Amino acid sequence: DFERPIAELEGKIEELRHLSDSGDLKIADEVERLQGRIDRQLRQTYAKLTAWQKVQVARHPSRPHCIDYIEHLIEAFTPLAGDRAFADDAAILGGLGRFRGVSVVVLGQEKGAETEDRLRHNFGMARPEGYRKAQRLMKLAEHFGLPVVTLVDTPGAYPGIGAEERGQAEAIARSVETCLDLRVPLISVVIGEGGSGGAIALAAANAVMMMEHAIYSVISPEGCASILWRDGDHAKDAAEALKLTASDLRSLAIIDEIIEEPLGAAHRDAATAITAVGDHIEVALDRFAGMDGNAIRAQRREKFLAMGNGSLA
Repeated sequence: DFERPIAELEGKIEELRHLSDSGDLKIADEVERLQGRIDRQLRQTYAKLTAWQKVQVARHPSRPHCIDYIEHLIEAFTPLAGDRAFADDAAILGGLGRFRGVSVVVLGQEKGAETEDRLRHNFGMARPEGYRKAQRLMKLAEHFGLPVVTLVDTPGAYPGIGAEERGQAEAIARSVETCLDLRVPLISVVIGEGGSGGAIALAAANAVMMMEHAIYSVISPEGCASILWRDGDHAKDAAEALKLTASDLRSLAIIDEIIEEPLGAAHRDAATAITAVGDHIEVALDRFAGMDGNAIRAQRREKFLAMGNGSLA
């Protein structure tokens, strides 16, 4: 809703370009003027987004998803499926590939783009078999001495009856335990929504980064509002109270870095956003290259233990 004036200007530009393509008018100057107005409005709007507006941006349907990052950053990606116990969960993608010359294991939540895809990927909400698949692949990475990269984008773990019957809470807890116990580097990036235990199951990492307009919280604003106010209309208030923005979480030392997004957020320039994420992952991997496995494990565990006693800067 807050982008509506910008969208109207963009619509005018598209109309003018269509007329220009048909040879009816020469409107380059007018297009340039309108584009300048759009850029100014984008800067003004995105410089003062509220927490609730950040939630909306993080959920934008055109925001690049896990599969987009894999396609652009990972060469020779070989997907690996199944938890070897029950089924494959399409909400979590994982496999082997090469990231800028380094062999890695990649894991991430995929929401899906079109309606059919979203249903197949269950809107990025993993079931127990998804987290058990993640555990399997992380242990595979450790066995072969490969770093792990995770891309977090989920509203939360799936709360259905079947998932609970198959041990959803246990699967998430075991996934967090596996993250903390790995003796290879684990780098995590919150690329959209980082919802509850469904996110932390892949994000108990040596380096945890967030995109500028991503969110990361213990519960969704709507869920929080329904519990505290018993009224979903208070979601905006809940978003402010949850301190779920990247700047909030960096100030609290919950995350390590904020990855700047292009003007108007990642959904306006996916290629630039994906490249920025790749650059930060590369720097993080270099930081842990050659480090002893026990030291990698100790750094990760101490980082999370320090969050509880306020010893982080």
